[in-house]
Amino acid sequence: MDELNELNPVDHICAGCQGEPGQRVFYLQARKGAQLVTLLCEKFQMQQLAAGITKYLDELQARFGQLTAAVTDFEEAEMELEEPLEPRFRAGQLGLGYDEAEDLLVLMAQELLDDAQAAAGEEPPAGQTVRFWATRQQMLNLAAHISLVASRGRPVCGNCLQPIDPAGHFCPRRNGFKH
Repeated sequence: MDELNELNPVDHICAGCQGEPGQRVFYLQARKGAQLVTLLCEKFQMQQLAAGITKYLDELQARFGQLTAAVTDFEEAEMELEEPLEPRFRAGQLGLGYDEAEDLLVLMAQELLDDAQAAAGEEPPAGQTVRFWATRQQMLNLAAHISLVASRGRPVCGNCLQPIDPAGHFCPRRNGFKH
């Protein structure tokens, strides 16, 4: 049976990373009281989550015009990951929802499961699901912070749009020439 963890509402929600650009590990984290839940994520997932939150908040504002607009307002130090960084699982699927009655957004994360077991005919292990319920303000701040963290990665090549490693960059558009 699937395991469900629900933090409703969260006291704190953030995202961050550890490691050097090109080798960073990304985390999504929320806390309610003493309960701290950390998930492992991919950078691309985080970037898509930030874009999705922003778009979803715009759609909610258009649909429910009476909502007060959320404005990005956070101190970077307040958005830092908390120790211990012990991920519960690697996130596979992320989704957003909205509870109009409570005026809370829900961020749902499902565990990434191993497809190799299913391909071998074995019963796949039960996956975990986590739901983080947060205010529109908390989610907008999360989106802005994710964008800030993700932008601190490796620079992107103007020719091939791939990240440039500190040790050098083979650009297929320049036939491998450095100059």
